Amino acid sequence: MGIHLPEAIAVGQYLVTQRLKGRKRFPLILMLEPLFRCNLACSGCGKIQHAPEILKQNLTPEQCFAAVEECGAPIVSIPGGEPLMHPQIDEIVKGLIARKKFIYLCTNGLLLEKSLDKFQASQYFSFSVHLDGLRDWHDTCVDRRGVFDTAVKAIKAAKARGFRVATNTTIFQGANPQQMQEFFDFLSDLGVDGMTISPGYSYEWAPDQDHFLKREQTRALFREILAPFRAGDKKWNFANSPLFLDFLTGEQDYECTPWGSPSYSVLGWQKPCYLLNEGHYNSFQELLDHTNWNNYGRASGNPKCADCMVHCGYEPTAATESMQPSNIGRSVMGLLGIG
Repeated sequence: MGIHLPEAIAVGQYLVTQRLKGRKRFPLILMLEPLFRCNLACSGCGKIQHAPEILKQNLTPEQCFAAVEECGAPIVSIPGGEPLMHPQIDEIVKGLIARKKFIYLCTNGLLLEKSLDKFQASQYFSFSVHLDGLRDWHDTCVDRRGVFDTAVKAIKAAKARGFRVATNTTIFQGANPQQMQEFFDFLSDLGVDGMTISPGYSYEWAPDQDHFLKREQTRALFREILAPFRAGDKKWNFANSPLFLDFLTGEQDYECTPWGSPSYSVLGWQKPCYLLNEGHYNSFQELLDHTNWNNYGRASGNPKCADCMVHCGYEPTAATESMQPSNIGRSVMGLLGIG
């Protein structure tokens, strides 16, 4: 699997510590959004629909560090917007590395190659490049030609400089299973350090509301896409946990743990998760204490949650489940790439 050993050990220790402390709700991944601005206008994303005065704002490095320390999660994902547009993104990354957090800087790749001199390779740091498929499909998803080629060129440049480079892929309705399999072959040949996949979620603000998957559509599509992998015919280097992949194909049925991947941005701590626009709290503890978590997740009956199978809600669930005695063997085999 694409999760490298130091990170797996740190996450395992963290999960054991939370269990020993008797905590039922704790974060695993902090989604740190230092800005909402972007140099693309993808039809499946609602971030750039914010008002102009919000799009102009940046989190300061000090605000980022305070959020990370308050939250305590071992992994920090830095999406946006496009974080490489932040004027102090290198300072933010350097400060998080000093705090020994495992960082995934999410980028569309357009600014990546020219930004490499700002960073230093570290076991704590990975670029996570957004690629939704091969050239024609990806460029259609992001509504601009040439983005795929630019991103792939940047991945090669980053790998040549010794950086860890992962990819993140959102799979929408209309994705061709055979082409997605060819895409995973392509990424494997490219030598990326891990591939994260997730079904799309119907952002209320996203311009395109026609290509998000329903739950049974998700399971059927992922079963077809992942069939060669599950049969052992392909050794694709997924960074998702094996149990989350089982969830996508319907082999496991989990409930969402939205507190497992909280989101902090220029607006504060988003409630209850980054996919729903229901306001913000000033502190992480307020988010934990004042959110009625029974109102969210499929079991709640909330129609907004009925078809969601996105990694931010269910990957933390799968990670916690991986610590159950019956699942430890499967998790270790997945980490070693043999299961």
